[in-house]
Amino acid sequence: MFVELDGDAPLVVQITRSLRAAIVSGTLRPGAALPATRTLAAELGVSRNTVVTAYEQLCAEQLAVAEVGRGTFVAAAVTPSSPQRTEGPAPAPAPLHEVSRYAARLRALPAPVLRGPQPQLRYDMRYGEPLVDPLLMSSWRRALGQAAMNCRENYPPCIGEAALRRAIAEYILRRRGVLCDADDVVIVSGTHQAICLLARILLDEGDRVAVENPGYEASVQALQAGGARLVDVPFDAHGLEVSALPRTGVRMILVTPSHQFPTGAVMSLERRRALLEHADATGSWVIEDDYDGEFRYDGTPLPALRALEAGERRVSYVGTFSKVLFPGLRLGYVVCPRALRDDLVAAKRLDDRGCSSVDQLALAQLMESGAFDRHLRRAAVELRRRRASLLDGLRRHAGGHVVVLDSCAGMHVVGWLPAWPADRVRSLVHLAAERGLGLHSIAPHYRRATPAQGLLFGYATLSVKQLGAATALLGACLRDASRSRAIAPPLAVIDDEDAMA
Repeated sequence: MFVELDGDAPLVVQITRSLRAAIVSGTLRPGAALPATRTLAAELGVSRNTVVTAYEQLCAEQLAVAEVGRGTFVAAAVTPSSPQRTEGPAPAPAPLHEVSRYAARLRALPAPVLRGPQPQLRYDMRYGEPLVDPLLMSSWRRALGQAAMNCRENYPPCIGEAALRRAIAEYILRRRGVLCDADDVVIVSGTHQAICLLARILLDEGDRVAVENPGYEASVQALQAGGARLVDVPFDAHGLEVSALPRTGVRMILVTPSHQFPTGAVMSLERRRALLEHADATGSWVIEDDYDGEFRYDGTPLPALRALEAGERRVSYVGTFSKVLFPGLRLGYVVCPRALRDDLVAAKRLDDRGCSSVDQLALAQLMESGAFDRHLRRAAVELRRRRASLLDGLRRHAGGHVVVLDSCAGMHVVGWLPAWPADRVRSLVHLAAERGLGLHSIAPHYRRATPAQGLLFGYATLSVKQLGAATALLGACLRDASRSRAIAPPLAVIDDEDAMA
């Protein structure tokens, strides 16, 4: 098979792009078998893992289907989430010399893996989506109607509506211990925009940024697109290993201390203080992404980095409502050092002139009326029930293979598979999908080689009953997949920290 490698992007991106074009154009017909990964790797002179990753991306885009024991085939039809076939060949992208370095870096990034609902799955343990609350949606619709009648006729303030900024300042003080004025809060369209804007005002091309590995892909790609050089920093069950941070030359540190994505590790208070001391000593800026900080099921939540002494000087605190309300509500916030606030607002003004006034005023009303807090309390109770069902099911049905790292926070847990090699985990995911169970590997969230294999189990979108059935089905898949090829004997006990090493 002819696969064009043009040399302007990482090999996996070039292979994926070439095969995608062949499928969309009809050169590769529906049902056609793709070459075996070893065969194509040998033809192209690349590693087999590179071809495997490219095939997995095509499957994620629903352009291809992997069948255990048979191979990978072109999907029967192009789905709505895939590029639509048009008459004639797809237009070629502009030559690299005609676009900016930014555009060239964008082309080099791997295509995002979409994790939307998949109707063919009975149980999809996808993560990163909030609990659906009909009572909240009813309150939201009423608030939207009132906000639409009262919203301003001109452009919204770039810093955000005052009512929402006041509500957020009160909320993060009460829930996260962050003391600030309403004027310190800048409204953005979510965590992603917050990180993009902060990168623009703090980084130049070539600046080094310390990031967690594994970490949140979208945030890392935003930094890469801006020209940052990334420094991977390891972490353990106590959070980012501050002692591993370079002592010089790092301009920014991006962390998720409340519930590290994807492992769920919570940064200890000692590590938080050490990180702030490091930032003060080196002049590094810290971006605190308070991912999943709203839900904790055991013990007292640790204060945010921003709430600690010295936090006001070096920390920009970032939060979003996408994980507690619904992703379509593109509203988040940043509390940055006051010396940076005007620069951040100016960058926001040039980016989109401000977020929707209607959405902002509706959310402010939801928070001021108490409906938002009532939703958080209801959600915490229900998520606690679902989490307990998931953990019980994993113990009963998968305990011989899966080692759970439970941080008692967030909306997903990690199950490590210490005795399973990468190819067997891929086979397990494919086998489970054939039986109607959606499993999600932790491997794509590593920027370098994956030191340990694991699965992310989201529990916000499945009921208690569904989680019980899903874990029973998982147990059957684990047994069958482990029999198909020799797997090391199950480990009786393994320490969480060892599982992450």
